[in-house]
Amino acid sequence: MASYDSYKKISAASIVDGAITSASFTVPLNSTYGVKWVYGSPGACTQGCCCLWTVPTGVKKLQFQLWGAGGNGVGSCSCNRCQHNRGSQGGFYATKIIDVTEGWNYTVCAGGVYPCYSRECTACEGCASYVNGCNLTNFCAVGGDHGFANSDWSTKCSSINECCVAVNANNADWSQMTHTGPWDGAEFVYDRGSCHCYNRATQSTGAALIGTETQESIRECWIRCGCWTVPYGNGGQNAYSTYCGGNCGQGGTGGGGLVKITYF
Repeated sequence: MASYDSYKKISAASIVDGAITSASFTVPLNSTYGVKWVYGSPGACTQGCCCLWTVPTGVKKLQFQLWGAGGNGVGSCSCNRCQHNRGSQGGFYATKIIDVTEGWNYTVCAGGVYPCYSRECTACEGCASYVNGCNLTNFCAVGGDHGFANSDWSTKCSSINECCVAVNANNADWSQMTHTGPWDGAEFVYDRGSCHCYNRATQSTGAALIGTETQESIRECWIRCGCWTVPYGNGGQNAYSTYCGGNCGQGGTGGGGLVKITYF
């Protein structure tokens, strides 16, 4: 049996003079390659975006990459004592490569968010992003979990996975998620009653593989609402107060979902 080294050797006689010219490099190897992004408004309460997309001429394969919308932040809802908050979660990620034929149509939807701000101690999850069409079945990336408020300061809290997914969940070749955001820390002033909790901070998580991040903090303030907009796929911000007494500030909505189509 021939050794590996023998496969790397060629003789001068086997090289045809002029077989490769400059013209061989003037045309791209695949002139049908391209990328299409689908997304809605980056503002608060976005409805996302849905469209009908047609496979271009000459295309044989598609890669879909989906990010669900981020979950909403919660309101500053406790009226009889301080509360602490858990950050919301960024949208899930899913990808799939399929064989296609030019002219096929696909319904492509980048997920939106709950269409109003949250004043309650729980909020709403982000909406899923999905694609429907030939060679796809129930393919989507779900939205992130909402933030949460809790006035029980005696309970130890931590960052958690609200919903774990398998790598091939929702008929994807690969799925991924982030944790929900951590619970905030605080300087809880016991000798001044249960309505004083200073120096608080936490963060919502971004969508998987995007790399966004938002942080929120407060030292002393009657009410701080969540920011009205965050990056795509990112979890929304919570409202904060260092006091109590009906300070029902509103949490922000999460970032809308994304769909990336790579065709070749």
